[in-house]
Amino acid sequence: MGMEQKKPLISVIMPVYNVEKYIGKCLDSILAQTYPNIEIILVDDASTDNSGRICDEYAARDFRIQAVHFPENRGPSAARNEGVCRGKGEFISFVDSDDTVEPDLLEKLFQSLKENGADMSACGADGIRLKSGPAAVFSQKEAMCCLARGIPFNHVPWGKLYSAGLLTQHPFQEDIFYSEDLLFLYEILARARRVSYLPDILYHYTHREGSQVQSGVDKKKLTALSAQDFVCEDASARFPEAREDFRQLALEVDRCLAVLAVKNGCQGGNTFQYLKILRANIRRHFSWKALALCPDKKAGVSILILYVSAAAFWGIAAISICLKEGVQKWSRINRKSA
Repeated sequence: MGMEQKKPLISVIMPVYNVEKYIGKCLDSILAQTYPNIEIILVDDASTDNSGRICDEYAARDFRIQAVHFPENRGPSAARNEGVCRGKGEFISFVDSDDTVEPDLLEKLFQSLKENGADMSACGADGIRLKSGPAAVFSQKEAMCCLARGIPFNHVPWGKLYSAGLLTQHPFQEDIFYSEDLLFLYEILARARRVSYLPDILYHYTHREGSQVQSGVDKKKLTALSAQDFVCEDASARFPEAREDFRQLALEVDRCLAVLAVKNGCQGGNTFQYLKILRANIRRHFSWKALALCPDKKAGVSILILYVSAAAFWGIAAISICLKEGVQKWSRINRKSA
């Protein structure tokens, strides 16, 4: 590098689970980074397909890659924590193994972080519904409001660069399996002094059918309620300007879980019991201000129905789902016959 000072090491952490169709393309996009000093830590979470073998093949070809294999499935939070523990970088970034990134992702995130004296930087992404905004630097309180509103950066750990010290002190909670990303980012931002944001689309999210987000409801998904309880209670005391937005977020997650319960079923088949649990959580976090913040009025009405009656929500949601699926089936038949 001549007289140029060597740039600090960035550790890229990637949890891997049954992504044999995607992981090669993802790794190729990371290996193509223009930022010169990186290490890539692949944590295979006991994949049952060829993902683990592909990790080993890439590690054998490139000295920057380290492959770790869990003997049993422990979840993405445990995989990310393992990667953080093994990482030697001054900065850390997460990439999901079915996504891809632009070649200048790390270079631009690092430049944004350093130029603005930030503890975390974030970029734009596509493949998800995300309300972007202009480049900006946020104080701690401003960043917390951004997290609560999902604007301009999202609630997930990827598409961001972190000072390693923040992550080693505040790892992912491994007993939370849904909304764990929100809880993680909340705890990180509660200790970050400044956050920088650039709107460049540098991360490409892959939407996969049959993912955990779209499956039915079980006890693991209901761990989201514990995450919501902590965030809403803590924000009420420490970040009151973000309180109602976090409450609105809790209401929306509860509504989505309730819809999944009706549409795809529940662990043990006891849909009504799960709906009553979600109704209780909605009542715990409900406020008219939070409800008014719902961007979708239909979603707001659904929240109100569930607040009043789990049985009424079940009946109305079931009818709505049947009608929607019927319309979609009719449209497919028409397209085939056209």
